[in-house]
Amino acid sequence: MRCKLVATAIAVALSAASVTAHAATGDTTIGGKMYFDVTHIDQKNSDTGKTDKTGTGTDVKRFYLSVSHQFDDIWSANLTTDFNYVASDGETNLFVKKAYVQGKFSDAAVLRIGSADMPWIPFVENMYGFRYVENTLIDRLKFGNSADWGVHLGGKVGQSGMFSYEAAVVNGGGYKHPDRSKSVDFEGRVAIMPIDGLVVAAGGYSGKLGKDTQTMAAQNTATRGDLLVAYVSEKFRVGGEYFAAKNWNNVTSPLSDKADGYSVWASVGIADGVTAFARYDNAKLSKDLDSAKKDTYYNAGVEFQVTKGFKLAAVYKHEKGNYTAATPLPIHVANTKTDEIGVWGEVKF
Repeated sequence: MRCKLVATAIAVALSAASVTAHAATGDTTIGGKMYFDVTHIDQKNSDTGKTDKTGTGTDVKRFYLSVSHQFDDIWSANLTTDFNYVASDGETNLFVKKAYVQGKFSDAAVLRIGSADMPWIPFVENMYGFRYVENTLIDRLKFGNSADWGVHLGGKVGQSGMFSYEAAVVNGGGYKHPDRSKSVDFEGRVAIMPIDGLVVAAGGYSGKLGKDTQTMAAQNTATRGDLLVAYVSEKFRVGGEYFAAKNWNNVTSPLSDKADGYSVWASVGIADGVTAFARYDNAKLSKDLDSAKKDTYYNAGVEFQVTKGFKLAAVYKHEKGNYTAATPLPIHVANTKTDEIGVWGEVKF
């Protein structure tokens, strides 16, 4: 399946590139975005010592290539391929992230059919502003997908788009897994901007995550509730995100579990083209089955706008993950600590 998707993505991208030379201005556009880093990682397990992820290297975490075509005033289409390579795990993949046809009937009603952005994670990324440095909380901890295959509807209403909403009925396995299951999942979000820059949003998810099949019935329904409060201006950002999930990692298990967590962040422009930022995450990942399973993460750094479309950031990151270990006996709480320091970058065109 992946090979077919990759072949299709390459063929469409190449044909679109040739169309651009002959089409009227604005009919077809091509863009791209790359996240990369050059860093040193020091990772240590409390039981076994340093892990194989310890070392210095370069990663291209993401490289998106997007092709968009506008058929008329209402209908358009988008294809976005995604490449990533992570030196620490040797993963190299090229796949389709977004592939959809869009009908924009008004600002209040935008319909997308195919693989498209989900209502929550991309919305929070836009508020946070430093996705190239780190995924947002739910994405980082794998309690949601940034895109999925299905039917998506969203829009904005009111003065200056004061109210906005998004809803998606999707397959549930995420954009890397377009397989069908016996049921579909739902994710939704509503947001209000009472004053310029201030955003308050709430959302939720419910479904089987694409795991309810004819040969393996789902035992539980995964649910997640989301809250966000953020203020964003040209020079200043501050915000916080909270989630509470149930059975996210227990859809096919008869056991039940819960998780919750929060993330707070802030950034401020300290000079022209220079921004200082910091973030702190804290999550309980298995409140019923392994109460010791917790994750703490923080980062701090300085971003430099090198030129239009090119950012660099000097950053320090720390993560500590606790869990219950059965070996060596006796049963005890172990942890893995990761410290990373280096330079992260974003190129966008």
